[in-house]
Amino acid sequence: MSVILLVSCNQDQKAKDSQLALVKTTNPPPVVTDGHKGNDQVEKIKQDVSSFPELYDVAVVKGKKAILVAYKVKHLHRFKMKKIEKNVTKMLEKKYPKEKFTVSSDYKIFLEVVRLDEKMRSSSKFNHRDAEKRFNEIVKMTEDIK
Repeated sequence: MSVILLVSCNQDQKAKDSQLALVKTTNPPPVVTDGHKGNDQVEKIKQDVSSFPELYDVAVVKGKKAILVAYKVKHLHRFKMKKIEKNVTKMLEKKYPKEKFTVSSDYKIFLEVVRLDEKMRSSSKFNHRDAEKRFNEIVKMTEDIK
């Protein structure tokens, strides 16, 4: 009986990590779905967005055609979320005019990005095609939310 209990608790650890992303700062590393092309650029984008004082956690995913930037806004700045999103988008489009950006402050989108990162790191069966497919689903979710 105790072996079953230990095994079931251990499998739940990954789910707990992604659930904690809503509560604490996780600082997920930038993710590139099509291999390691453009990893330096994605890291630079994350640093640029993290420089905003109103934000405390940023996740960046680069797909084949677009870049998704999800972030968490500090509690006292939540009343200005639209203005923050507009400023982040404007800064990104000015610094990186050749890229297409999707920007979101939604917690669900941030959580999905963290889960995608976890899947890519932990599962050897999860290839770049699956990652790109999941990335496109997350981008579609951001469009549906707006």
